[in-house]
Amino acid sequence: MNGDITVAVVGMHFGAEFVPIFLHHPNVARVVICDSDMQALAAAGERFGVEDRRVSLEAVLADETIDAVHLVTAIPNHAAHSIATLEAGKHCACAVPMATNLADIKSVIAAQRESGRVYMMMETAVRTREFLWIREQLEASALGRIQFLRGAHYQDMENWPDYWLGLPPMHYATHAIAPLLALAGTRAKRVHCFGSGQMRAELRERYGNPYPIETAIFQLEGTDIAAEVTRSLFHTARAYSESFNVYGERATFEWQQIEDEAPVLFRMAGQNRSRVTEVSAERVEIPDRADLLPPEIARFTRQTVYDEANPDRSFLQGGGHGGSHPHLVHEFVRAIVEERPPTLDAVAAADWAAAGICAHESAMQGGKAVEIPSVR
Repeated sequence: MNGDITVAVVGMHFGAEFVPIFLHHPNVARVVICDSDMQALAAAGERFGVEDRRVSLEAVLADETIDAVHLVTAIPNHAAHSIATLEAGKHCACAVPMATNLADIKSVIAAQRESGRVYMMMETAVRTREFLWIREQLEASALGRIQFLRGAHYQDMENWPDYWLGLPPMHYATHAIAPLLALAGTRAKRVHCFGSGQMRAELRERYGNPYPIETAIFQLEGTDIAAEVTRSLFHTARAYSESFNVYGERATFEWQQIEDEAPVLFRMAGQNRSRVTEVSAERVEIPDRADLLPPEIARFTRQTVYDEANPDRSFLQGGGHGGSHPHLVHEFVRAIVEERPPTLDAVAAADWAAAGICAHESAMQGGKAVEIPSVR
């Protein structure tokens, strides 16, 4: 596609964060906003000066002037909404996860391949400033060979919309899984996962999930690396954190325990005469990478527009999920304009989502090994 595009953003609660980024992107000519909540729709429209509004996804998909749709809708609708968008001949960006069962993953993949349109899961964890910095360190061999990976996502979901209540933790684990697989450059092929803790009875009803926490060990395809992931959703006294650690033979990166602190870089210094290995430790300030973006949207790595009166904890990490939002928008838009697959394509989304789905399956079988299917 040549020239500028029209993008519809569907979902004006969390999705409102992305509206001004699309509005200011140099390759976006027009932004349409959509929500069935008329109050949220009006508030977003007035705040950002967007008069072009829709009250249903169906209305968006019926509009032939709209080129692309960014779905920021409820998790149970992601697969169906993505398929409908692709089948309507529109490019599709979707909030995580891609789907919560393997059948839906296959259906989204099929719809993308049949349509030939861009599909991109907007996985924030692989565009944070921490991820971008560590990826550069690995490319420069500063950490040496990766020996182990660990990811975690702690968040309490009490009083969130009802579809969150009792959700299996690993069904929403891509923020912890994706950076590990992306850094390792592969997919997870096998998982052992255990559920942990006790969840009150009413939270078990919707999904049949008894676990507030799940923790998994993944075997990664084509490597000698194992990756550990822990995800909590309820009944756990832990401050919000989306984090990853990379253990290398020469250096190790560990996420900070408290978000106001800086992460730690450990460096192997050698052995002294007593045969004790010397390891140095330092706090590292992670650089922002607004320089990778068009100047029109670069400020959004640090500036969030989300509801200041009731912010999601993820936005308090700076610029919305570690400054990732404008990087994601830019990649989605440029993939459309350049008529190429996005770097975060449908196959990557499937790998990241399937790993969590199979992990929960393992947990429900008492930790039994589960093979993770590939869509490659």
